[in-house]
Amino acid sequence: MRARLVPLLVALAVALTGVLGFTTTTAHAADKDCADFNTQKAAQTFFINHGGPQDDPHGLDSEGDGIACESNPCPCSTDQGGGGGDGGGGSNPDPEPKPKKAAARIVRVIDGDTAKVKYIGAGRATVRFLGIDTPEVFGGEECGGPEASEALKNRLPRGTRVTLISDTSQDLKDRYGRQLRYVEKKDRDVARAMVFDGHAKVYVYQDNPFDRVKAYRKAQDSAKDADRGIWGAC
Repeated sequence: MRARLVPLLVALAVALTGVLGFTTTTAHAADKDCADFNTQKAAQTFFINHGGPQDDPHGLDSEGDGIACESNPCPCSTDQGGGGGDGGGGSNPDPEPKPKKAAARIVRVIDGDTAKVKYIGAGRATVRFLGIDTPEVFGGEECGGPEASEALKNRLPRGTRVTLISDTSQDLKDRYGRQLRYVEKKDRDVARAMVFDGHAKVYVYQDNPFDRVKAYRKAQDSAKDADRGIWGAC
């Protein structure tokens, strides 16, 4: 009887060790957040290697768009893993990239084309409005700068809910780490409204037109013809 009992106890001990070891490892692996990574690229690599975007046990992709820790500094990556062939010797074409879209609230307007935001259910970021440039108010005040800043503050007071939308033809961030986005308030493009009112000019970076450039240029022509804002004052 004793001879048969010993092997059973050993087997039970091994089984419990395996279960406990798995539980400890799982708990440790899940204990990660964006602050644990120095860059967005490092967070994205970890995210993909641990189940993303199908599974996100660490909560690194708060927007559910397959991109982890967007508020982390660059180097940045949107790699979502995958790769390889289609199983038949060929390869699948790359899927058409989709704009990133997320809800946020305004924390503070910095100047006529930049604001700090708080993503709904996620972290903060500095957003540079895509497609426009306004006169400076820092490092040398330019004609129309204070008026542009005031106009944007009036449009987007603290706490205003906005929708932030990327443009697949443009970078996600500029060289200063600011997120490049269209900003919409109740489905109205705020930057285009700033151009229409004469507080901003259309800005195309490195001769690479953004998707909404035609609508922005039409708004600018209207402002120039009517001498609104900077077109009449400056």
